[in-house]
Amino acid sequence: MIATGATVVDKMFGALAPIALDELVERAGLLTRMDRKYLLPAAGLPAVLARLPADVRVLDIEARRRFTYRSAYFDTPGLDSYLGAARPRRRRFKLRVRSYLDSDLHFFEVKTRGARGTTVKQRFPYAGDDDRLGPETQLLALDTLTDAGIRADGFRFHLALTTHYERTTLFIPSTGSRVTIDQQLAWTLPRGATLRAPDRVIVETKSSRTTSPVDRLLWSLGHRPSPISKYATGLAALRPDLPANRWCPVLRRHFTTDTEESRP
Repeated sequence: MIATGATVVDKMFGALAPIALDELVERAGLLTRMDRKYLLPAAGLPAVLARLPADVRVLDIEARRRFTYRSAYFDTPGLDSYLGAARPRRRRFKLRVRSYLDSDLHFFEVKTRGARGTTVKQRFPYAGDDDRLGPETQLLALDTLTDAGIRADGFRFHLALTTHYERTTLFIPSTGSRVTIDQQLAWTLPRGATLRAPDRVIVETKSSRTTSPVDRLLWSLGHRPSPISKYATGLAALRPDLPANRWCPVLRRHFTTDTEESRP
């Protein structure tokens, strides 16, 4: 996003009523939820923010309202997680270490699919290497996947992709739903290339219901949900050798930014 646009968006976030992290978790933890993602031009974000419900609140921690995230995604050598999303399979999964860089907090997260397409996320405090899962975490991943009905015997997980972005989280009191807005998106392969998309934002609605007021707002502005996964779509954009039919329209429309080689 250009500097002027970023300033406008930050001022709009600054005008919203705040909510503290403890209250947000209590009122909208939503570890089992219905997710919808929307990939927007960054220039279209102010129009969305200007029409938010009047009661919306923004996560505020020590006067900060935009937070830097790093997610390290892990997959098998055969990319079972990626292929489960690409095909798509009912029993798919996602493993990541989510790092909140501003507060130096880290969690190991396992995401699976529940009934009626809901997302089930289990998270565990994590103090290991962000780019390598130790034996205990490998075993925790296998046990969690098995409990979710996923056959994971013999799986070993290795770093497949990292993402960086800046996130702002909104809370809609009338429905108990959340909205996350991710900016300054970047994807990096292990010892490989980096893809940056500063002119795009990802808006994700997270609700226990099938739709939220923000879904309806986005639809009214002509935005429709995108079959985008930060992990799978980013990996497909950086690795054209992988099957990616599910994301071809998204890749053609939104992932035309330059790729740069990472420096060791």
